Amino acid sequence: MIVGESGLGKSTLINTLFNAPIAPTRDTPKEAVNSDASKAVEINSFTADLEENGVRLRLTVIDTPGFGDFINNTEAHKPILKSIEERYEQYLEQESRVGRKNITDNRVHACIYFVAPTGHSLKQLDVAFMKELGTKVNLIPVIAKSDILTENEVADFKERILADIKANNIQIYYPSVHENDDPETVQEIKSIISRIPFAVVGSMQTFENPPGSGVHVRGRKYPWGLIEVDNESHCDFVKLRQMLIRSHMEELKEHTTDVLYESHRSLKLGEGFGVANTNPAKFEEEKRAHVTKMAKMEAEMKAVFQQKVAEKEKKLKQSEEEVTLIQENETQTNKKEKKKPKKRKLYSRHREMKQQLEQQRLDLEERKKRLLGGTATAARNLAGTPTQQKKGLFK
Repeated sequence: MIVGESGLGKSTLINTLFNAPIAPTRDTPKEAVNSDASKAVEINSFTADLEENGVRLRLTVIDTPGFGDFINNTEAHKPILKSIEERYEQYLEQESRVGRKNITDNRVHACIYFVAPTGHSLKQLDVAFMKELGTKVNLIPVIAKSDILTENEVADFKERILADIKANNIQIYYPSVHENDDPETVQEIKSIISRIPFAVVGSMQTFENPPGSGVHVRGRKYPWGLIEVDNESHCDFVKLRQMLIRSHMEELKEHTTDVLYESHRSLKLGEGFGVANTNPAKFEEEKRAHVTKMAKMEAEMKAVFQQKVAEKEKKLKQSEEEVTLIQENETQTNKKEKKKPKKRKLYSRHREMKQQLEQQRLDLEERKKRLLGGTATAARNLAGTPTQQKKGLFK
């Protein structure tokens, strides 16, 4: 959403951000002055499908022509506030349905508020709008057409704007620094925060700079020089684009969902203005369809459950029979195993007795040999003894 007085370059900045003709611009001064044609702030939406490096983005831009263009602007913020709340209500209605698969998110995730480059401070209109919408949407203040101010004037103007925001307790969006962010990311986030409110310049025109170099840049050309849109030393456009499109697009959506929308939802449900009261006939129809669907699902689940129970009982009976058979086999096996040790024991004793008898036999054989050998020796000794004695006697 873009909000600001006419002639501050809102549509031009949006087209410059996405480098595409998304929002229509006013070509003639007659079209710019529309206070006679309309006495209320209009809400116009433009949707475009963008693609860059294979990444597709569906962008919806909400313009608010007529804001701040009237003599009495005390209620200029109300149509815008109503539009934001209606979008929350639409999302709440979708979220409260029985079927919530295909929810269209048309909530406003960012509101760029254009401050006129007066160089002084915020107007009463600025304060009233920002104070009312700061709690409803991610509010991002920018200094429009900052190229008409010098660098010192821009710096002083930023300080005054921030002072007015703090004095009036206005809530604006600041990028968050998380604990798991690396030092480079933290430094980049701090750099973005230091540029708030963003001093921006928008232009779709390109110029060759420097002349004859063949390099073309987007900018605004003046007799005294060229203001480059994508040059950080000239304006804060690059930081604004980085925050909106590259680094904090998802964070903006998360903050809308978790904080802003949740606050609106809790308030509405707490007050009893739920979706059921806004369209009871539709809710009752969906409720009946849901009850019928649930009854059918319950019957199917009951049939499946009974079938599963029958299958389980059959398997359990088979398992019990198998267990009984296994137990019988184990009993028979145990009986056989008990008999085996006795046979083994008898065999061992038989083998030991056989070994003992064999050893005894060998011992007897050995003794027999010794006895037979001893008898022969004794006989020989008896036969030779007398002759020897006689020789000795005669001598």
